[in-house]
Amino acid sequence: MSSVLIIGAGGVGGVVAHKCAQVPEVFTDIMLASRTIGKCQAIQNQIARPIEIAQVDADNTPELVRLIQGVKPDLVINVALPYQDLTIMDACLETGVDYMDTANYEPRDEAKFCYKWQWDYHQRFVDKGIMALLGSGFDPGVTNVFCAYAKKHHFDEIHTVDIMDCNAGDHGRPFATNFNPEINIREVTAKGKYYENGQWVETDPLSVHKTFDFPGIGPKEMYLMYHEEMESLVKNIPGIRQMRFWMTFGQEYLTHLRVLQNVGMTRIDPVRFQGVDIVPLQFLKALLPEPSSLGENYQGKTNIGCMIEGLKDGKPVRYYVYNICDHAACYREIRAQAISYTTGVPAMIGAMMILTGTWKKPGVYNVEEFDPDPFMNKLGVYGLPWIETFF
Repeated sequence: MSSVLIIGAGGVGGVVAHKCAQVPEVFTDIMLASRTIGKCQAIQNQIARPIEIAQVDADNTPELVRLIQGVKPDLVINVALPYQDLTIMDACLETGVDYMDTANYEPRDEAKFCYKWQWDYHQRFVDKGIMALLGSGFDPGVTNVFCAYAKKHHFDEIHTVDIMDCNAGDHGRPFATNFNPEINIREVTAKGKYYENGQWVETDPLSVHKTFDFPGIGPKEMYLMYHEEMESLVKNIPGIRQMRFWMTFGQEYLTHLRVLQNVGMTRIDPVRFQGVDIVPLQFLKALLPEPSSLGENYQGKTNIGCMIEGLKDGKPVRYYVYNICDHAACYREIRAQAISYTTGVPAMIGAMMILTGTWKKPGVYNVEEFDPDPFMNKLGVYGLPWIETFF
């Protein structure tokens, strides 16, 4: 008997709820909670199996504590906003319940990827005898597990890792983001950063790019960015020499983004308007399509994976492991687009690892710190088959 509380009813929250409902032998009781109860109701109506729903403000720790005490879950799955990670972790500490998320904490007033805030909770979670699993989405998440799997089975030494995220889908909208617009645009407009020879090197936003021929998709231009999984992977892969993250963007998306930046609509600092302080990026978010609404007409595929180089038995190895996911197939299955699907499925699997005791120890951990095999074995079973190639 395992009870879960899912906090967040956006595109990813919907996928997590659907996928948990598909595994009743692990997830016997499911509660979905959000600030907007209507979003919970819409997801509840899509799922044949009964799930419970509730309204909660994830910025309010006492309110979260009351909900957790009422539900008595074995695990809290946080798929709310990254700003809310710490308030939810605080609530889990107070109630003695395990915690899991898919994205690291970000402060509202600064676009900054950093795990330190959450890693600093480690001893408190140890002392409480509970566990926090960080970043169990796709990137971060599956990409971290890919690296751990490669290290366990194919390499004695890993020297370089290139994480490559390609979305070649078409949702038919002039401009939209595939997950929360505020988080997405903050991420894309931030400075790039990569790890090389023991230090982090910064680049201007989207200034470094190259073409890669993605299997199942074809050649696409990908741009160097900073992404949170690199921080934990650099820490947890001994001897790593270079770590980079790349993401593809179409020219139409980049043109829209450039215009929005030029007119100040991507700013995250308050602007006075008609006697009221508004944050331009938050206002823009209100105008853009809700990511969970994009699935119905989405066509095309994603390809996300890791190109890894190093040594095995003293010989050089170049290894590529990746997943291809189809937007339309995701929608047919659970009314989701592939970006939400590729994040929500690993969240469910990470939760399964905790609830079955497969990954279980007090403290705060990233997914690559556990045995990758049980997680990898479940990916294909629940909709994300992976492919590996040696060069």
